[in-house]
Amino acid sequence: MIDRRRLLLGGAGLGAAALSGCAGFTGQTGQDGEAPQGQTTLTFVNWSGDAEKAAFDALISRFEQANPDIRVETQTVPYADISTNIDSRFQAGDPPDLFRVSYIDIGLYTSQGVLLDLSETIGARSGDFVPGLYEAVVVDQVPYGVPHQIDTTAVLYRTDAFEAAGITDVPTGLDQAWSWEELAEVADRLKGVTGSDQYPFVYNWQAAGAYRWLSWLFQAGGALLTPGLDAAAIASEEGRRAVQFTQRFFTEEWVARNTSTKATTYASDEFVAGAAAMAFVGDFSLPTIDAGVDFEYGVLPMPRDVESASDLGGNAVVAAAEGPNTEAAARFCAFIAEQEQMRTYCEATGQLPTLTALTETELAFEVRPDLMPTFVEQATTLTAEQVRQVTVPAFGRINALLGDELEQAFLGGRDAAATVDALAAAVDGALG
Repeated sequence: MIDRRRLLLGGAGLGAAALSGCAGFTGQTGQDGEAPQGQTTLTFVNWSGDAEKAAFDALISRFEQANPDIRVETQTVPYADISTNIDSRFQAGDPPDLFRVSYIDIGLYTSQGVLLDLSETIGARSGDFVPGLYEAVVVDQVPYGVPHQIDTTAVLYRTDAFEAAGITDVPTGLDQAWSWEELAEVADRLKGVTGSDQYPFVYNWQAAGAYRWLSWLFQAGGALLTPGLDAAAIASEEGRRAVQFTQRFFTEEWVARNTSTKATTYASDEFVAGAAAMAFVGDFSLPTIDAGVDFEYGVLPMPRDVESASDLGGNAVVAAAEGPNTEAAARFCAFIAEQEQMRTYCEATGQLPTLTALTETELAFEVRPDLMPTFVEQATTLTAEQVRQVTVPAFGRINALLGDELEQAFLGGRDAAATVDALAAAVDGALG
């Protein structure tokens, strides 16, 4: 297996001389789509769905109008390939000027000195961001990216399935959220009315999403890491309870076995296909879901145990420290952190802002604005401590290990106590 840490470090020391000799990212001739003489071309590598791509295209167009000396070339790659793409470019000494990175992966880059210090732009506005989210891009008080947006999970449900099961007491806010046992009762009632091709629900821990299981750990009052973020804390009664409850998803057939953490089909796709009566999904999925369904659906908050919790999804935009156009890249980062630019992007994509002023403002979401308040309220359950736990440098590796160990509990029959012990050992090894 390729060691991503070694891979990145291998490219980080190549220096500006090596970078300036690499072709493919800037052009000065004005021919074949390249920038004309005197204009800087920034390469921006990201992944995006249709709504996100359209929003990024519109944002880039506004940036280019405000900065006519800069052109932004977007290179869209599949989410599953983004890490390999970026890592190989660093290794080759040819990093893109800008790239998108998830919060769960950003620690890998901030810990190695390969990202551009944005103290003069983003750091100067540190007080404008929600503190816990700003911390996700900061190391030793230095910001290395823009916390561009977040997303979090809530529960979509088919109204026809609820009607068939006689489920009328549907929570509309966090103060009414179902307990774990109430969720279990609902799932059992749905089992009585759904056919063999439809399960009560599907959970969104597939395709590098194993970390979303941590919502259940946090709801139980547990923690992944110790307060010092240097050792596992998951081998606890809270951890065992979280594993035991989520094992029931499979043993009681509330979810399909082929939707576990190693599955490659997303929960949103299962919901659109009619394979689940409820779906735990992020707000970013709404544009795709709403365009694909032929049934009515609503939303309810995540269930709670001793407390409410959800997951930190979302992404930062970062710049390479030794990229070819760092000054222009910093200007782009400052631009996308402006209130109007973030507002417009989030409203178009159904994602949530990181600027405090926007979190206190009602946004005009373009897709299902009637459902978005539940996601907005759910995001308030994210704590700064939980953000810190999922943005440590080793978290990318921890996320993969979570998927490996949870799969043994969900599909392999391993008991909860053995699972949390294995998880603790795996996490300690990754932190090592």
